Amino acid sequence: MASSKDIMRKILRDVRVEASQQFDRNFTQESFFGTPWPRRKGPVRRNRHLLVSTGDLRRSILSRSDENSITFYSDLPYAAIQNKGGDIRVTARMKRLFWAKYYEATGGFKRRKDGSLSRSKRQVQLSEEAEFWKAMALKKVGETITIPKRQYLGTSPQLENAVKAIIEKDIEEYLKTIKDEIKP
Repeated sequence: MASSKDIMRKILRDVRVEASQQFDRNFTQESFFGTPWPRRKGPVRRNRHLLVSTGDLRRSILSRSDENSITFYSDLPYAAIQNKGGDIRVTARMKRLFWAKYYEATGGFKRRKDGSLSRSKRQVQLSEEAEFWKAMALKKVGETITIPKRQYLGTSPQLENAVKAIIEKDIEEYLKTIKDEIKP
């Protein structure tokens, strides 16, 4: 006969799987349970997926559980600021990165035979990207950059409804097995 601890373990396992799938779906849909993430403002990767440049953040979502609860988390240092949004301070190291990105973007400029810059679509895009990185590099150390909230972990009505459905289903199955075991 299954014990109450067995049913609790089954519920937690089922909830853990469902919640993991729903959190992963947030990355696919670029939203938090239907609330879209703010789009990028700068020209860098403007039309590409949000928060999945390398996929590290998406893959870093882990979970742990004990007898009564499940905790979802990421151990990446930038995970919290992406999930909650907030301000970060520009450091000297960040400025070096911004300058490196600027030089990388300007290295792709093509010139015509007369020495003037080409006006191709790619060239215009590179110019916008280079200007963005230059503006970032010219920020003073200590200035703040605002990171918009792009939540991917947390509670929501949809998740709560899914958890309730799992609990009801698992308890019904448990009661049915007890009922079947009691029948003579």
